[in-house]
Amino acid sequence: MSRNTAPPAERVDKQLLRTAFILVLGTFMATLDATIVSVGIDGLAHDFGASVAEIQWVTTAYLLAVVAAVPASGWLADRFGGRRTWLVAVGVFLLGSALCASARSVTSLIVFRVIQGLGGGLLPATGQALLARIAGPGRTGRVISVVAVVPLLSPVLGPLAGGSILAVAPWPWLFLVNLPVGAVAVLLARRHVPAVPPSTRRTAFDLRGALLLSPGLAVLVFGLTEVAHGRTLPATAGVTAGLAMLAGFTVHGLRTRRTPLVDPRLFARPPFGAAAVALLVLGASVFGTMFLLPLYFQTGRGMSAWGAGLLLAPQGLGAAAGSVLVNRTIDKVAPRTLVVTGIVLILAGTVPFTQLGHEVPDAVIALALAVRGVGMAMVGAPVMNIVYSRIEPEYLPRASGALNLLNTVGGSVGTAALAVVLQNRLSARGPDISGAFGDTFWWVLGFCLLAAAGATRLPRTRAAKS
Repeated sequence: MSRNTAPPAERVDKQLLRTAFILVLGTFMATLDATIVSVGIDGLAHDFGASVAEIQWVTTAYLLAVVAAVPASGWLADRFGGRRTWLVAVGVFLLGSALCASARSVTSLIVFRVIQGLGGGLLPATGQALLARIAGPGRTGRVISVVAVVPLLSPVLGPLAGGSILAVAPWPWLFLVNLPVGAVAVLLARRHVPAVPPSTRRTAFDLRGALLLSPGLAVLVFGLTEVAHGRTLPATAGVTAGLAMLAGFTVHGLRTRRTPLVDPRLFARPPFGAAAVALLVLGASVFGTMFLLPLYFQTGRGMSAWGAGLLLAPQGLGAAAGSVLVNRTIDKVAPRTLVVTGIVLILAGTVPFTQLGHEVPDAVIALALAVRGVGMAMVGAPVMNIVYSRIEPEYLPRASGALNLLNTVGGSVGTAALAVVLQNRLSARGPDISGAFGDTFWWVLGFCLLAAAGATRLPRTRAAKS
């Protein structure tokens, strides 16, 4: 079978669905934890007597740890096997969660969030690669369409779940809630998830690449975060150093004779390059919007965290409906058709937010979010299916790591960039907070147009069956 030919779709049985459910628990914990703490930031600052500049590192440290961990996921799965790597990642995440709940100072909480983020960063990429390997090319599309909805739901459910927990329990339960979920996931995985053997191509760990790529991404995100806070010197140093390290990694990846941590040549292979652009910009759009809207609802409209979470819920419902639609059509419709349609829906759902300065009604916001949710579900799963179904099984862990890295980097860098734009527009608009948020959403619209440009290079028709 050639690399550009996909096999016919096969039936997704109960055993595969059970495996998908187990593995998606890890992804759910990791992605949910990126946002669930956001509603508790004020309370944490009060309890620890920390400033806003200090307490924001509770969120930023987790994000930077995730970005640092993702690139190593492919090598770890190749070296130790997908299931073993996934189980260890869950263990590290649960250890970090327990330590966070026991933190007695803001400094210790930040350190423990790093541990939690290192485990959380490995879970989505390792779980997706393991699931794709177990499913095989003929079933990857349908099963990925189910699990891919989780990262779309988590930014919506995070603030809602966090608000619900804090309504009845103190802040440590934001972290303790992970323990029973993780324990169940480990027990089920040991019993029901097949053990996929390590890769027969044993390669040395790309230490030089790791010292350039992961810290480079983390430093870049840190620099952009400092730009948003108006701190010029650390912002300039962070962005400059981050870009320099990433440029160094690219040169290293092209020149090394060993297997690099993430192979830059992979992005020149169709359809991987186009898929990479789509996922990068999708991450910026999804997480950027989930950063802007809760902030707008609470500062521009005076809503509570719970009320903001409820108004965001239609996006989650739309994503769930979209995943059902994709599951039924992913093996019948051209990948580009699904992705382009999804991006058009995201564009349509974003337009009303550019008009926030004109008092957009809640009903219009809810409808726009639902449309965006359907559109996002129509992008992520088809893009991942294109790559997973057309790449050799032994390359799945590294391809999955690269795709998840792009989505994570898109989310983190996109959010940091939008924070800079928002700060600039707030300064320019003065008391017109709604207008400043509306101006910022034009940038989100621009992200969507970039994603559309990348999607036009995806396969025009379905891959031929063998």
